Amino acid sequence: MEQTGRGTPEVGIHSSIALPWYALQVRSRHERMIAAALLFKGYEGFLPLYCKKSRWSDRIRELNLPLFPGYLFCRFDIRNRLPILITPGVVRVVGIGKSPHPVDEAEISSIQAVIASGVQVEPVPYMHAGQKVRIEHGSLSGVEGILVGARGPARLVVSVTLLQRSISVEIDECSVKPADRQCVH
Repeated sequence: MEQTGRGTPEVGIHSSIALPWYALQVRSRHERMIAAALLFKGYEGFLPLYCKKSRWSDRIRELNLPLFPGYLFCRFDIRNRLPILITPGVVRVVGIGKSPHPVDEAEISSIQAVIASGVQVEPVPYMHAGQKVRIEHGSLSGVEGILVGARGPARLVVSVTLLQRSISVEIDECSVKPADRQCVH
């Protein structure tokens, strides 16, 4: 079920291309154990990992950690989800409201391709156009604004509300962090 860029994900007996992928919320720091339990039950799963170097007092150690802590992906028939839900450590099938919702196949394929490529990968906060962000690095460090630019380079819009005027500057998305959890509409 794990995939770290070396090889392909393991496939279980219940796997089928026709079945959609679902995200499972699982107990944090138990992702590997739960992935192994689902594989043992015969389900196809995907636990994307990344390598993080951690400094200990006397050495540097490489750790393989989940890209999405507390989550893993599994292919199954949603009408027969009870065997998944009774697996120790599985909290729920992620969905919209109370209805389980499949993960887009293209998104899973993209994540699998990135992992398989062997390039350096790490988790970052999810940011979307219209979100208030703060620049963390560089000459604009500390500047807050609205992230725009769904196509092409990302831009930061800084506004003067009283004047109802704004300016825009091209930014490196790697240097920004969410300023708060609220979306600006």
